[in-house]
Amino acid sequence: MLDFTEYTKIFITLVAIVNPIGAIPIVMALTENASMEDFQRTTKTTLISVLVILTVALLTGEFLLAFFGISVNSFRVGGGILLLLMAISMLHARQSRITFSKEEANDGNRESVAVVPISMPLLVGPGAISTIILNANKSHAPLHYLFMGVDIILLVLVLWMAFLSIPWISRHMTQTGINIFSRVMGLILAAIAVEFIANGLKGLFPALA
Repeated sequence: MLDFTEYTKIFITLVAIVNPIGAIPIVMALTENASMEDFQRTTKTTLISVLVILTVALLTGEFLLAFFGISVNSFRVGGGILLLLMAISMLHARQSRITFSKEEANDGNRESVAVVPISMPLLVGPGAISTIILNANKSHAPLHYLFMGVDIILLVLVLWMAFLSIPWISRHMTQTGINIFSRVMGLILAAIAVEFIANGLKGLFPALA
């Protein structure tokens, strides 16, 4: 088991990587046409998905990656490509088909956007997953996993508070403002995606570093 300060550092690291505040405008752009009921379902599904994904990474992450022969760098490249495709749609101020299809919207499955791409890879990407896996291996004591779980729960609470502010922000912006904001965030998201891909390629091909 690690010192209490170490678990505090892990929590701060997770918050910095997930960046709930920075994710607000991107999530707002991806859910701009959703009703309040749909948005609440999306928020609930997102929070549950983040909790489940990080908990699974904590308990079985290293085993699953090894079992399927998937490296974190490969995951980083794949997630970066997905984010880049989303960013291109945002730059054109249109709804990305990566988020959900017309059929899904008609069937009331809009909350599926909460799992992919909001929960993963936008919020819980290679950085957060690798952070959980690497720190989980520092100790095998039951209390260690318990405190790691507490860090994950605290992160979900921070995300919940960030999501609560999105409806208020949406109500005070015009459609033109949202489109402009969506394009700006699309550009930022594209840059993030390129960083994901570049870092993943450097890990897969050290000669590129």
